[in-house]
Amino acid sequence: MKQCFFTITENRPLTETVMEMKLAGDTSAITVPGQFVNIRLEGRFLRRPISVCCAEEGLLTLIYKIVGGGTRQMAEMHPGARLDLLSGLGNGFDLSYAGDAPLLLGGGVGAPPMYWLAKELTAQGVPVRAVLGFNTKSEVFYEEELKKLGAEVTVTTVDGSYGVKGFVTDGLPERYSYFFACGPEPMLKAVWKHTNTSGQLSFEERMGCGFGACMGCSCKTITGYKRICKDGPVLRKEEILWKTPV
Repeated sequence: MKQCFFTITENRPLTETVMEMKLAGDTSAITVPGQFVNIRLEGRFLRRPISVCCAEEGLLTLIYKIVGGGTRQMAEMHPGARLDLLSGLGNGFDLSYAGDAPLLLGGGVGAPPMYWLAKELTAQGVPVRAVLGFNTKSEVFYEEELKKLGAEVTVTTVDGSYGVKGFVTDGLPERYSYFFACGPEPMLKAVWKHTNTSGQLSFEERMGCGFGACMGCSCKTITGYKRICKDGPVLRKEEILWKTPV
């Protein structure tokens, strides 16, 4: 974990409610896809955890959805503004399990971490398939960005207005060697149930501190309670115990 200031270089809408923010600063603590940052906002008591879409030397890309006062405040910020970030949080994805045909599954704002993951895998010469799930056509983003990396992309929409009608699990291919998933808990439960290989799931959870001190985001696993912010947000499929029946 590292605390440092970043400067906004771009903050633009991707859809009516989803924004892409690019920041310049020290990205050395962010080492693997699936990690997140915790952003301090003026006048807000708790920091805002945002998953990392991509991190390169000196450049950080975040994608966030406007869901409340904090993210609305972020959406109204302009290039040149500075943000206090805790960076390099969480354990991220372990790419060594990917195999020869990994499948990347992203639902809504769970899609951004799949971009950096796809970028890393394709750079290693591993062919990637991705399924991105949204409610409707107007909410779709980053399909073309993933395709530009060389990924084969399927988009699903709940209302059938674009791509495959249904949920992420309705776009599963017949064969894949391993899966990586990020999205809301109902989606992750469905992925856990319907996938036929091992995999890793990245959880979206409300966090107090973001680095394991407050225990506010604990979840039960086969080896005891784990903190989503510190021991996660990525957990292995085999260790997850759902709070309610799947």
